[in-house]
Amino acid sequence: MKLIAKMFLNGKIRALTGLHIGGSKTDVAIGDIDNCVIKTAEGIPYIPGSSLKGKVRSLLEKREGKELCNCSSCNICVIFGNMANKRLVETGPTRLIVRDCHMTEETRRKMENREGKFRNLDLTYTESKWENVIDRITSKAEHPRQTERVPQGAEFEFQMIFNIMEEQDVNRFEYLFLGLNLLEDDYLGGNGSRGYGRIAFEDLKIGIKTIADYEGSNEMHVLYTGSLKDFCLKEKDSFIKELQKKLGAE
Repeated sequence: MKLIAKMFLNGKIRALTGLHIGGSKTDVAIGDIDNCVIKTAEGIPYIPGSSLKGKVRSLLEKREGKELCNCSSCNICVIFGNMANKRLVETGPTRLIVRDCHMTEETRRKMENREGKFRNLDLTYTESKWENVIDRITSKAEHPRQTERVPQGAEFEFQMIFNIMEEQDVNRFEYLFLGLNLLEDDYLGGNGSRGYGRIAFEDLKIGIKTIADYEGSNEMHVLYTGSLKDFCLKEKDSFIKELQKKLGAE
């Protein structure tokens, strides 16, 4: 089994509600926020590739009625991978690579300048939300705590790379979009049952680099630009045909 091509799925993730993907704190201060979001070394929130990849995998496993699948041969295991000691030589390496999703420059600028919907941010790039536990007998609010979250409207750049190793991988790449659709109607990060983590995938750009491209100009050939909805409803069939034609020419 050898590498035939790499598919590139680029775009933006927009937070439609507050987003909380937890991080760790190295120090504790009185009155500080209890539950912090994960940040880069510069203190800027981001979406770890592991969080995005794991959530999409989890939703596809639920769709198939599987729990933590490690069979090594189904589409989910081939696309997302499994434990090293259970990988099969016949199926080859993990197909999907998911990069960390960093905040767009436009979102950073608006937050730093307190522009538009970010004009009332509590912190530089995040907001704090007070929560508590309600006693169901007395209706008394107990255990107040603050949760940090990325505010609604924040945008992150995302990139997924899908390795094409055999003919079946074209259908596996198509299967990935089912996971993205499921995620838009689910949540990313924590506290999703309380309204956090609703997202949308926007401004998609899907391209391909074959081995011949790497040996030549190293340029990506763009096969689709547009929305996730339009791709799935209108363009997917023609895209697959064009992709198969491109791969067949190699």
